[in-house]
Amino acid sequence: MERPKRRKRDESVTTDLCHRFGAIAVHKGFVTTEEMKAAVMEQLDDDVSGREHRLLGSILYDRGLITDHQIDTVLLELKKYLK
Repeated sequence: MERPKRRKRDESVTTDLCHRFGAIAVHKGFVTTEEMKAAVMEQLDDDVSGREHRLLGSILYDRGLITDHQIDTVLLELKKYLK
């Protein structure tokens, strides 16, 4: 079974960073633990079902649970881990 192709911007995002994205978003109070768990389950369901991979921020944004500004804040925090 061939894996679905990911969008270019998603290819460079590791599983580790996705977990960190969720932890930071919850820690900052942008989303609840339950909302993050539901987003992770939706991401996993997409992947298992062969649908296009979506980042957690995209899922949360589509659900109206997080804003663009909040996503940017989390991503700026993630940059600290990359240095």
